[in-house]
Amino acid sequence: MGSPIIQNVNIHLHIDNLTYYQYIIYQYECTNTLSFTTTFRNQSWVMLRVFLRKELKRPVERGLIGFAAGVMVAASVWSLLIPAIEMSEHLNSFAFLPGFIGMWVGALFLLALDKLIPHLHLQSDTPEGPKTNLGRLAMLILAVTLHNIPEGIAVGAILVGALEGGNSPISDSVAISLALGIAIQNFPEGAVISMPLKASGKTKLKAFTAGVLSGIVEPIATLLTVLFSSLIVPILPYFLSFAAGAMIFVVVEELIPEMSEGEHSNIGVIAFTFGFTLMMALDVAFG
Repeated sequence: MGSPIIQNVNIHLHIDNLTYYQYIIYQYECTNTLSFTTTFRNQSWVMLRVFLRKELKRPVERGLIGFAAGVMVAASVWSLLIPAIEMSEHLNSFAFLPGFIGMWVGALFLLALDKLIPHLHLQSDTPEGPKTNLGRLAMLILAVTLHNIPEGIAVGAILVGALEGGNSPISDSVAISLALGIAIQNFPEGAVISMPLKASGKTKLKAFTAGVLSGIVEPIATLLTVLFSSLIVPILPYFLSFAAGAMIFVVVEELIPEMSEGEHSNIGVIAFTFGFTLMMALDVAFG
């Protein structure tokens, strides 16, 4: 089987006019993109397990969180909001409206999940959300799961835009760059939850499993978004902005506070800038 990147470059399908044969290709290409992201993640976990013997130092943790935050912000702007605005140019002076509305709905959606789902952040001993009998490990997994949901939705939304073809400003290469950027930041994201768990006394298997479980929702969210593409296409600019708003919420509500907590350090900011510029470069280079 060829490279998922190469296989995705030449696909331009109009979802509203799919023949049966095109539908098979459509499902095949979506599966390949998901497979590429998942494969990268699984390789990351193999690498991570090698380093589970050592404790994750706080400066390294800051850097990993900052990097993930930078990638998410850049992806929100370059891969989601800008295409949403470009797709709304027919609204003239109100081309910002889908982005404005979508951002708010996405942020409020994550705020609702934050209130409804019990979870626990790494540097905190106080659970958030409704009271529950869940253990610390389960709530840590739920915390990371919360911000993997918008990442999965973002990849799914950009795939739908690329598959729509026609007048969509979203090319297949843009979809690939977003999937690649999200896949890259999955490694530090996983390390931040798995390595502290190992350092706190959990077995390698439990720490490894926690990281994997926290990320399993991401490809599921992507797949569900693609499967409901017929409903999403008419409101695609709003949906892209929705994904952006959800990711920005995660960055501001969770990642930046965790990156900045404790003694002052510039490591997180430097890592954030690196993550942002890397994702920006990927988007422009592939776009």
